[in-house]
Amino acid sequence: MAAIESAFGRIGMAENGSGPATPIVFLHGVGSDKSVWAPQLEHFSRTRRAIAFDYPGYGESDLVPNATRDDFAAAILAGLDALGVKRAHICGLSLGGIIAIAMHAAAPKRCASLILADTFAVHPEGQAIHDRSVDASRNAGMRAIAEQRVSALLAPATSGEIRSDVIETMAAIDPEAYRLGARAVWIADQRERVTAIEVPTLVIVGTLDAITPPGLSDELASLIGGARVERMEDTSHLANLDRPDEFNRLVDEFLSETEAKA
Repeated sequence: MAAIESAFGRIGMAENGSGPATPIVFLHGVGSDKSVWAPQLEHFSRTRRAIAFDYPGYGESDLVPNATRDDFAAAILAGLDALGVKRAHICGLSLGGIIAIAMHAAAPKRCASLILADTFAVHPEGQAIHDRSVDASRNAGMRAIAEQRVSALLAPATSGEIRSDVIETMAAIDPEAYRLGARAVWIADQRERVTAIEVPTLVIVGTLDAITPPGLSDELASLIGGARVERMEDTSHLANLDRPDEFNRLVDEFLSETEAKA
């Protein structure tokens, strides 16, 4: 784990790997930080640079007051500038998918492809989820939110160790940053933006995900020309942690197909 100085201030990041293949960037959800991508960094670093970032206020990144989803996207692009990465595959889960779409809207040529996991173009219950999240962050605290949410984030079969890690990571989030993240994700409506996506796109969703149900992934993919949906059985919202080997395989296959056509 580390941080870099960028045009957007200090940005937390974790990086493994090297080589000539196009790098892959991982973007976390509203209740996580870059550490949620540890299984993916270990796997993808075998073939390419693999990088995970913290959003402003999360992990080791500086808080940016009143940051929006487009500010989050700008921060990640600034982080890529600081690392000398001109173009990358962008893989985002939940809020990370929202930010990946915003990055493409801001700088489409920098996105070699998009992998959008357990996310959406617009959430029909987004405003209500946002309001509950903000209220809980002010009145219950982040640890209480984490303990209440973990069963919805992970499949029942996922290990107690992973469940504990998810709770501890969420409990450590700055409540102000969490509220910015909640605003960035839950009240997003990016239907117009996703219809403009022309890069290869893979949509992944866990069949047990009740937070962003599979129907929202179907809708998202239907708005993106050529996108395909992959359902991961017996996984919930954090599909990359529930079944990391399967998640990695799906992304590997997509990258191989995408790069073979490039």
